[in-house]
Amino acid sequence: MCTPKKPNFLIATLPLLTLIGMAFMSTVYWGVGMLVPIITGIAVAGIIGKGLGYSWRELEQSLTDGVSKALPAVFILILIGVIIGTWISGGIIPTLVYYGLSIINPSLFLPLVCLITGFVSLVLGSSFTSIATIGLAFMAIGEGMDMPAPIVAGAVISGAFFGDKLSPLSDTTNVAPAMVGESLFDHIRHMLWDTIPALLISTVLYWLIGLNIVGGSPSVGGEPDAILAGLQDQFTISPLILIVVVLALFLIIMKVPAIPALIVIALMGAVTALLVQGRSVEETLQAMTAGYISESGQEAIDSLLTNGGISSMFATVGLVIVATALGGILEKTGIFATLIDPLIRRIKRTGSLIAATIFATFLVGFSSGAQFLAIILPARGFLESYRKMNLSPLNLSRAVEAAGTVGINLVPWGVPAVFAAGVFGLSPTQFIPWILFAFIVPLLNIIYGYTGFSIQRLNRESVSGVPRKNDSLK
Repeated sequence: MCTPKKPNFLIATLPLLTLIGMAFMSTVYWGVGMLVPIITGIAVAGIIGKGLGYSWRELEQSLTDGVSKALPAVFILILIGVIIGTWISGGIIPTLVYYGLSIINPSLFLPLVCLITGFVSLVLGSSFTSIATIGLAFMAIGEGMDMPAPIVAGAVISGAFFGDKLSPLSDTTNVAPAMVGESLFDHIRHMLWDTIPALLISTVLYWLIGLNIVGGSPSVGGEPDAILAGLQDQFTISPLILIVVVLALFLIIMKVPAIPALIVIALMGAVTALLVQGRSVEETLQAMTAGYISESGQEAIDSLLTNGGISSMFATVGLVIVATALGGILEKTGIFATLIDPLIRRIKRTGSLIAATIFATFLVGFSSGAQFLAIILPARGFLESYRKMNLSPLNLSRAVEAAGTVGINLVPWGVPAVFAAGVFGLSPTQFIPWILFAFIVPLLNIIYGYTGFSIQRLNRESVSGVPRKNDSLK
């Protein structure tokens, strides 16, 4: 049996060029989504793999191996669909919308959206859950204030991925240091240098944007009174319902594993629907399966609260499966390694290495749309280069998180963007320009690489006066 050959650089670019070309045509002209472009990329990679000497059985196994990495995420996505349905049917999200419209000052709305969603995501450790619960509520509140929906969505996603990036409960935050052999909390401490400044900059920018929208006045147009009345007609609104939110946060603080916690959170929404809102068992199960249908009479609210259910997640689940399958075949055939090898060979400076890491991570993100692959493949591929340049792997784990966890939101066909689009009812290209946090975090990492600020060496010393590894960060 002959040993499979390695692809040359030109051949290795074909699957990615095919994917990007098909994705562009699909997004701009055809409007058929990303499933066909990704499957086309898989087909091209499979043909190349066969030509390199891999058997069809080996190529099929690489697809299976890639998909297997996504199965935990698939179950979580399904449960999130259930949560959205029951939390709307149970009046939890409508209650958050009601009090949000009653209390929040429009001129502070956007920065508060970013900060509050960030806090919730930090506690939950899940950007998707934060987007689907508090994020959806903020979208409805923004509609009531006449805030542009894409900007509100950008603020929600910025906050959600701030928390996702720093939370010790986040799966991506655990994967990144594991791939480079560093501890979780050392990794989190090292990420404070890019994550906290990026959040502060984003918050200030959202505040300035919000001031421009409301024109400095204490209120905006819109019909909040009519929306409040519509919510009261359709739901029982009570501050006691917010106990469910507190209990959900408590479950996560107690470090209950993700899937059991999400099941309990969904069931709490179902119980609230039955006991507080007076829904029938049939109506509650319908909300779990196919989502809730809002009939408040307010188009802006109905478009957001008609949402949820297991079936609403199927498109995202399908995308996750085919995207991770593509990543599996790209790794097996050596296509990804061939693409990054020329970058690694030409690197002479710390800044160039970190910039190349960010670029390679975005390359995987744009190729597959999958967070895990965008973190895992570059972390594996660049680890030895960091060690040769006397750089702590913490710099690598921070860089791949910057682009793989956060920056992947800038990929229109990426899983996070497609998920948010499904929850908010917007096109990814509408809100991506407003995810300020996703632009700032990778940029800060590149700046740090070229200036040396916060860069840690293998001898555990850092530069530019930044504390050593064992020093406290104050």
